[in-house]
Amino acid sequence: MLCLVENHSLPRTAAFFDLDKTVIAKSSTLTFSKSFYQGGLINRRAVLRTAYAQFVFLAGGADHDQMERMREYLSALCKGWNVQQVKEIVAETLHDLIDPIIYDEAATLIEEHHTAGRDVVIVSTSGAEVVEPIGELLGADRVVATRMVVGGDGCFTGEVEYYAYGPTKAEAVEALAVSEGYDLSRCYAYSDSATDVPMLESVGHPHAVNPDRALRREAMLREWPILVFDRPVRLKQRLPAFSMPARPALVAAAAVGAAAIAAGLVWYTSRRRTAAASG
Repeated sequence: MLCLVENHSLPRTAAFFDLDKTVIAKSSTLTFSKSFYQGGLINRRAVLRTAYAQFVFLAGGADHDQMERMREYLSALCKGWNVQQVKEIVAETLHDLIDPIIYDEAATLIEEHHTAGRDVVIVSTSGAEVVEPIGELLGADRVVATRMVVGGDGCFTGEVEYYAYGPTKAEAVEALAVSEGYDLSRCYAYSDSATDVPMLESVGHPHAVNPDRALRREAMLREWPILVFDRPVRLKQRLPAFSMPARPALVAAAAVGAAAIAAGLVWYTSRRRTAAASG
């Protein structure tokens, strides 16, 4: 059990959560592919390709060349998408698509950290058009996510401005520690991927959640706790007394991104995971 309350005479603390396969059971961005199809952003063939990408993401079985080709394909796919339309599609389908795949165990941890007086920060490779509303649904205090360049016409240019991946996640955590006054030695972090080792090792209380092979090996060597989350449940179906704090998801300095490009970035992350696992 977590300690009940923070001693507010001490420096502030936070809990940093990866999103995909840590807080929710699937890839956040790939989950919206059918909604993007219905909104006219992608065609049926693209839906099938992203469905396959979702499968590979969950199974972790694509080789380097497959992952790179899919990353490039999905990165180009979102070029020209209207940002406001993407936001509207996500808002309209968020509860139907994301609420059912939130891990009960993760929601409980988020509640416990808030009860203990800690901020909750979602740190995800996915784009903020997807991550930010999910963070708000979860009651997160801040969101760090991938940022895409948006042109003067309000559409994605296809270029990546900030990529929240690997070491850059750790850099974002350290920047927040400076700006918010967090004592990282007393902070917590949770992730399923070996690519997030830099983020995990930057805090005093790292946790591996549903870890890939490489992270499981690393966690065992470092004696980090290994958690298994396997109960996706709608928030409203949890204990009657449970309620998520009504806190807006505040976007950190590097936290505005694109939904579709993040799908490509998720593929790239999964490729790196595969390489790490086989190394």
